[in-house]
Amino acid sequence: MKKVEAPTLEAAYAKASKVLNCSISELQCEVVQHPSKGILGFLKKNAIIIATCKKRNELVTDSPKRESLPSEEESVASEILATVKEEQTEVKEAIKVKKQVTKVAESKVTPKDAVLDSFFDADSKKEVLVEDEHYEEEDVVYDELALLIETQLKELLEKSCFDIDVVEVDVVDSTALIFIDGEDAALLIGKEGYRYNALSYLIFNWLHTKYELFIKLEIAEFLTSQQEMIKSYIKPVIEKVEKEGKGKTRFLDGILVQIALEQLRERFPDKYIAVKTGREGKKFVVINDFNTPSKSNT
Repeated sequence: MKKVEAPTLEAAYAKASKVLNCSISELQCEVVQHPSKGILGFLKKNAIIIATCKKRNELVTDSPKRESLPSEEESVASEILATVKEEQTEVKEAIKVKKQVTKVAESKVTPKDAVLDSFFDADSKKEVLVEDEHYEEEDVVYDELALLIETQLKELLEKSCFDIDVVEVDVVDSTALIFIDGEDAALLIGKEGYRYNALSYLIFNWLHTKYELFIKLEIAEFLTSQQEMIKSYIKPVIEKVEKEGKGKTRFLDGILVQIALEQLRERFPDKYIAVKTGREGKKFVVINDFNTPSKSNT
């Protein structure tokens, strides 16, 4: 299984076929993110797919180098997928409520008439009131979504073998902030964070597909510790960029590459900073000027 990123879906399929050494017709792909051109070159999104080779999947049971989740991850995955299927109706209703609330708020906006200059102040006050009502309604929807997600996660973890007694969810700016803690929090993270990566990936696919939400998953301050570790790790990279104007990180695994990307973009808002994939599928972050993006792919 390989995660592939490219400017278009066609390019992603072609790249995946090269990485997996098979034809495009033999690929089995899941689209994680559709490409977007953005606005004037900003907020551009690449296509991201998860690709596997059908023939390789048929032989995976005999391969000693099989890449699969441990039994605990498989159990977590099956439980999450089962929960998602059971709650499809509730998800659709929540999205409908959100859209209806938005339409109602927009219908209350009083259009301005250029002729009525004498009523400018009154119209402005009305618009402010309508906007406040709109934000209040959105907050209500987000609160309902947060409570729904929190309830589902609690039910899921109660059925698992992990002793978890704290599950808190908050939804802010289209991002689900999830905090999990308990006696078995360390086991849920796993050695080198492999269970954390698996759980984070599964929850993201669930919430992004059903609610169009991004996630930040914190398990017993694991994310905080990883952020501090990356902050120390990228100091030499930052120094090199400040001297030479460009640089790149070493290969990073799982959540670490995303943390490094966020911290470097915050440090260098005027530079081109992106995640690149090497020949073996490993990821790293490059920093360059916007007019001279790095062409390195190794």
